This record gives sequence, structure tokens and C-alpha cells, in this order.
Amino acid sequence: MALPHDSNETSYLLPPNNEDWDRQAIPDFVYGQKDLMAEGIQWPRNAPGVLEALPQSPFDAALCSAWKQRVELGLFRYRLRELQTQILPGAVGFVAQLNVERGVQRRRPQTIKSVRQAFDPEQFNFNKIQPGEVLFRLHREPDLPGTLLQEDILVVINVSPLEWGHVLLVPEPARGLPQRLLPGALRAGIEAVLLSLHPGFRVGFNSLGGLASVNHLHLHGYYLAHRLPVEQAPSEPLDPGGHLHLLRGLPAPGFLFYTRGPGLDLESLICRVCRATDYLTDHEIAHNLFVTRGAPPGKTSPSSALTGVRVILWARKSCFGIKDGEAFNVALCELAGHLPVKTSQDFSSLTEAAAVALIQDCRLPPSQAEENLREWSRVPVGPANQRKTMLRKRNLRNVLKRKLPSPLTLHSRLS
Repeated sequence: MALPHDSNETSYLLPPNNEDWDRQAIPDFVYGQKDLMAEGIQWPRNAPGVLEALPQSPFDAALCSAWKQRVELGLFRYRLRELQTQILPGAVGFVAQLNVERGVQRRRPQTIKSVRQAFDPEQFNFNKIQPGEVLFRLHREPDLPGTLLQEDILVVINVSPLEWGHVLLVPEPARGLPQRLLPGALRAGIEAVLLSLHPGFRVGFNSLGGLASVNHLHLHGYYLAHRLPVEQAPSEPLDPGGHLHLLRGLPAPGFLFYTRGPGLDLESLICRVCRATDYLTDHEIAHNLFVTRGAPPGKTSPSSALTGVRVILWARKSCFGIKDGEAFNVALCELAGHLPVKTSQDFSSLTEAAAVALIQDCRLPPSQAEENLREWSRVPVGPANQRKTMLRKRNLRNVLKRKLPSPLTLHSRLS
């Protein structure tokens, strides 16, 4: 059972008097290997869209109780109510939600001109937030691999929430790290997914140029009580070791990494993903990343079990600033199939074809996507694997050059 430091009980709630918030120490949420639940987490068949219908882990209880209190205290820019939600008709299974307040009241994004832009302490950053916005600090016990690389990860409310429980995972904010993915931050994000008993708790990362609005290292985490297409979309292997796959059957093909849970396999995945994001950042290529429980790579079906964690990485065209005229902006959750829509008119008129067009407009040209893969996934190739590798590269070229399949073809791939 996850516990706070030096206590059998803790409260992640703020004291009633806001004058005491500055003096209250940030509580630690301490967890170990036994708290990371890799198996047995599935969507209920009867009520997949009801958040309260699922059991809570200690992590869920801590996050949800503290987040709810901050709602009651008025620390958000708006009070998030139940969002109008629809599954867009079609083969993809987009989950569209109307969130007018976020579109109007969220903080304007910072001026970003480069994927590698340095941290600027004069701009808004997470050292400037109110004390009450911090829920707790994630603290890993020494029984977990990689503990020597542990960072202090603050769990902070997103004051302009997408959905219930929307938080930011902020590693060591005092260090002033720019928005560039680091292994410790990714590890915390994956472990947060494993700490939750809810299959709809997801984590993601937007690079600069990939619609990150603040240039201070952070990941997003939030609950969405709906299945998403990335959980079970089929994939094709792209390297001889089977460590990298191409997620297909979606408007924007993504690179899929998969782990069954904590241990050396997870540490290897973190190294591979950060190697890829380092390459993209160094070459000024924007990207988005999404972490969710999901089925193993390969051929899947809607009934496939969520036996591990999928990490999906999209390299994309850079976009600096928000496009105000679009129904939604394409970032980590939109690429995964969750579409927060800004206006009632767009929500009522949005179709799968229109959503697909917006998402595909952010894709890299196939030749550039292939070059990225070739560079970051270099592996020694012996004679026995040479032909297999050539076939997989040819397969990648063919997949990346395809136009979006028809809805009928998409349906057959996802079913």
C-alpha cells in the first residue's frame, strides 16, 4: 500500500485557512514495486463511461480527493462540469467532448520559435504557481529499478482542465528544465498510469512546436472514462528485435513502444523512447507522446486485453501558436482519438472526415518520417537479419505513403 513519509495516514487536502497554505509542507505520495499494477485492469462491460463505477487505488484516491477539493476552493480558471460527449460515427471511434471554457479561458501559449528553445525564467513557469495548486510529490521507494535517477515529481493541477483529474507532472521545477522529455519524467508518467486502477487514466507529453503552451518540463495526466482507438489498434514490427512497431489503422500512424510493466523491460523502453525524442528535438522536429494501458503489439481486436502499457510517439509538423479557427488543435490527446472541441457549433457539426483532415494536416511527409525512423532505430544488422530488415523498411515506406484508408478499411483493421 502506498503511504506518505513517516506516517500511516496522510491528507492531501489543504487546511481551511488559505493563509496556512504557504506553511504546509508538500505531502509525499510514496510507492513501491508492489503498487504498480501491470495486469488485471480492464474496462467494465456494463458501464465503461462511468468514472465512479471503478475501484480506486491509493493513487487514484489521493489525486481525486485533492483535485476535488481544489475545485471547491476555486483554484481553477473555471469549474469543470460533466462534459457533453459523443463518439463520432465512423470506423475510428473518436471521442469528442465539448469544452467551451478551456477554449476561452485557458492561458495564452507562450511565444515559441524553436523545438529546442531554452527555458526563460521571466516567462510563466511552474515556480510561479499558487501553493494550493500542488497536490503532492511522487516519491519512489528504493525497491524500484532506476531509483538512483529519481527526481522530485510534483503533481500539480492544470488550472484549465481537459477532463476530470487533469494534472501536470512537473520534475524538479526549481531546475528550470525546458520542455524536452527526460527519462525520469517519462518513468514517472508511465508509473503514474501503473499506479492507477482506472484504465482511462492517461499521460502525455507535447514538445515545443507540438502545442506545448509552457516551456517548462511537464507531462499531462487525466482521466477519460472512454476507450480510445490507440489502446487496441493493430501494429506492424519495424525492427528485428520487435521493440518498435508502427501503429496503423489510425489517421496519423504512430511509433508504438510496449511494456508489460515495471522492471528491466520498462527501463529499456524508457531508453528507447528518450533516444527517439532526443533525436527529434535535436533535429527541430515537433512531437507528441501518449501513454495508456493497452493491448500487446500485433494483430488485435476490440476484445483484446489491456495487458501492458502502450507508449505512442508521433513526429509531426511544427505548429507554433494556437489556430483559433479550428474545431480543435492537434496535440497529444487528439492524436490518440480524444477531441476536446471549443464551440457548440463545431461540436454539433464535427464529422469523422473533418477530424481526420485536421489530424492528417499535422503529419510529416512520409519520406521525412522514414528518415527519422532510420536514424533513431539504428541496430547492428547481420546477414541473417538483413533481408528481414529490408522488408520491414519497405513495409514502413508503403504504410507511410498510403492515404487514409476508407472507413470500411479502417473498420476492418480495428475490428
